[in-house]
Amino acid sequence: MERVPMTVLGKQQLEVELKHLKSVERPAIIAAIAEARAHGDLKENAEYHAAKEKQGFLEGRIANIEGKLSLAQVIDVAKLPKNGKIVFGVTAELCNLDTDETIVYQIVGDDEADLSKGKISFKAPISRAMIGKKEGEEFHFRAPSGTVNFEVVSVKYE
Repeated sequence: MERVPMTVLGKQQLEVELKHLKSVERPAIIAAIAEARAHGDLKENAEYHAAKEKQGFLEGRIANIEGKLSLAQVIDVAKLPKNGKIVFGVTAELCNLDTDETIVYQIVGDDEADLSKGKISFKAPISRAMIGKKEGEEFHFRAPSGTVNFEVVSVKYE
């Protein structure tokens, strides 16, 4: 099986979600199923079927998280060599050389990615273009709108 890279924070967030699903959501769904069963005929009981469907999704999510955690390759960015090179977990400040606009991205695992927070998956095309570049180095990225030229302004290991 393929390892699932994630930051320390990403692992912690999955563990918190898993604990919530198991200790809060699962008991609530079990109670809803029990209550719906008490209403009688299960064939025509919409509440029962909805609760069972919700239970299926919940158990699927729990299994998904447990699988990811079992295959987790946790990368502690603070322990990486601080050589100015863009690698998984670092936060990179980039300057778009065409527009002079500055953007900041942190390269994270799939479950942590949130573009609104500047967190992009290591699988994203721009991440693949950035990885291995150093501070002061320029690189080109082929976006759907055309080629964009960037310079790596800074790399932070936090």
